[in-house]
Amino acid sequence: MNHLSKQQNNYDDIINLPHHVSPSRPRMSLYDRAAQFSPFAALTGHGAAIQETARLTGQRIELDENSKQHLNERLQMIKNHLKDQPEVEFTYFIADQKKEGGEYVTVVGNVKKIKEYEQLIFLADGSYISIEDILSVDGELFRKLEE
Repeated sequence: MNHLSKQQNNYDDIINLPHHVSPSRPRMSLYDRAAQFSPFAALTGHGAAIQETARLTGQRIELDENSKQHLNERLQMIKNHLKDQPEVEFTYFIADQKKEGGEYVTVVGNVKKIKEYEQLIFLADGSYISIEDILSVDGELFRKLEE
């Protein structure tokens, strides 16, 4: 008797039995079964770290003296018209929380109050902007006054 036929004889008692189905455990989906054999991610978070490093951020623009003076004049105009809660468009810098730099965003809102000591402008929607982060201020208020 050769080695192969002896091995077959060892399994003759179970070879034709029906497939076992557990009465207490649900059958595993094909997706979950395949996941057992997927590669192990030994460097979890590595891909996200690479993406974060590649993400671009902008640099803050430093205003010259003329631009600062122009901005201060516009902020004074807003302050003089606070009772009307003028609608103003602000472009300002938001620092990135994870790395150096950030981005400039533009928002339009009605100015509710200006706190000079804290250097903050509060909008009617509850948000606020740091005056030192403002790049430009625009709006109908300035167009009316400059005419």
